[in-house]
Amino acid sequence: MSNDLNMWQGIGRLGKDPELRITAGGDTVANFSIACGWKTKEKEGAEWVSVTAFGKLGDICAKYLVKGSQVYVSGSLRTDKYTDKTTGVEKFSTKVVANTMQMLGGKQESSNTLTKQQNTPEGGLGALDDDIPF
Repeated sequence: MSNDLNMWQGIGRLGKDPELRITAGGDTVANFSIACGWKTKEKEGAEWVSVTAFGKLGDICAKYLVKGSQVYVSGSLRTDKYTDKTTGVEKFSTKVVANTMQMLGGKQESSNTLTKQQNTPEGGLGALDDDIPF
């Protein structure tokens, strides 16, 4: 057993509506990105973070999150390797596989937390708490 820790958490705003897709196995996957702001004495900016949510959590993200929504996301980092189709160059893409999402903000953005009980990045869905308050 490893003593390593792979945990990411952040608060940001969606750059566009989540994209929901269904895998060949019938599992649902939602992909979206959030802009997380940062600031130093000299300058400020935003870091764009790609997020993937599986199963019920992905369904909820796709249904209730919209461009501009402020959310809290926690999960683990995953890096995928792929070959660029146009150049043939091997590239890498890092994303957060979400296990918790909380909608933040005003009336339109209800403040509810959704948590996966099991993180299965190999495509399994894991179970979600059935006591979702909405």
